Amino acid sequence: MSGGVDSSVAAALLADAGHDVVGATLKLWGGDSDSGCCSVSDVDDARRVADQIGIAHHVFNFTDDFDASVVAPYVAAHAAGRTPNPCIECNRHIKFGTLLERARRLGFDALATGHHARVDGVARVDGGARVDGGARADGGARADGGAQGRRLLRGADRAKDQSYVLSMLAQAELAQVLLPVGALTKAEVRAHAAGLGLRTAFKPDSQDVCFIHSTAGRRGFLGDRLPLHPGEIVDADSGDVVGTVPAVELVTVGQRRGLGVAVDGRRLYALDVDVDARRILVGHADAARADHVAVCRPTWIDRPLDSGARVLGQTSAHGRAAPCTWRGDAVVFDEPVPLVAPGQTVALYDMDDTDVVAGSVLAA
Repeated sequence: MSGGVDSSVAAALLADAGHDVVGATLKLWGGDSDSGCCSVSDVDDARRVADQIGIAHHVFNFTDDFDASVVAPYVAAHAAGRTPNPCIECNRHIKFGTLLERARRLGFDALATGHHARVDGVARVDGGARVDGGARADGGARADGGAQGRRLLRGADRAKDQSYVLSMLAQAELAQVLLPVGALTKAEVRAHAAGLGLRTAFKPDSQDVCFIHSTAGRRGFLGDRLPLHPGEIVDADSGDVVGTVPAVELVTVGQRRGLGVAVDGRRLYALDVDVDARRILVGHADAARADHVAVCRPTWIDRPLDSGARVLGQTSAHGRAAPCTWRGDAVVFDEPVPLVAPGQTVALYDMDDTDVVAGSVLAA
């Protein structure tokens, strides 16, 4: 229970269905923060919602694990010129790693969250319609020839779908994961919370990285933890130095805003970040696209794809999945897509754009 409306309703649905539910809120960040889902007010909201729906509530302190598995790699990645996704790594290592293992040791049957996605093959929890979405109505086959276990599907509310940030899950995790709000729209979630009188019913969604303070920002956070170096901005076409940046480590491949340079009246995009050389290579919009991305460490929802399999690839949490071909160590898109920074995730979906097939990290 993060203290938001989605996890509040997830807990309420399970409790209403007669399950023995215990609310767990995670203390992850011990430093200064005023955003994300780790504030004192969020913990208080979760505790009060648990009291409202009549379930026990506990706070688990995972700050050491969070620092080692999420924060330290985040800092190291920026030092190397990569752009990590800390929310995905938190899901991978903490929520569906450390917390799920804690739940198993304590004897719980399942871990439920408020993510807007669906897991197929889970029993009903509301006494009627399946809140996890159930099987696909058309019975269509997976991109890899048919799933053998649990399936991870997009949420019913495509505008709020969070399957991208869960694409690192596999069968071992999905076997014990419940996503009770995945079949609901956000409006339905808020209406259900309002009907129960939950204090989180109209609470705004959290959008920020929990350990980045809104005032100091990413520059302040990283500046306290690693040396930041100024660098040159070099035009990829002419080789000329066209500007400078105060910190190479803060520039992301594909970035346009904040560079403050233009050539021929057109804004430039970061094409490459070389921290060691203190250099940012830039080019126009047509150069800031690629027809393939190199990937590593794929996590398969079910079983690996054969090289040449057709899938859809999504390169950001709120992006659109595009037709592509899996090549084993790369994803080749039918048409060029905006550049994606090394360290980010590509989520693969079946050709119906419903089932998650895999999540893979972009190689440097």
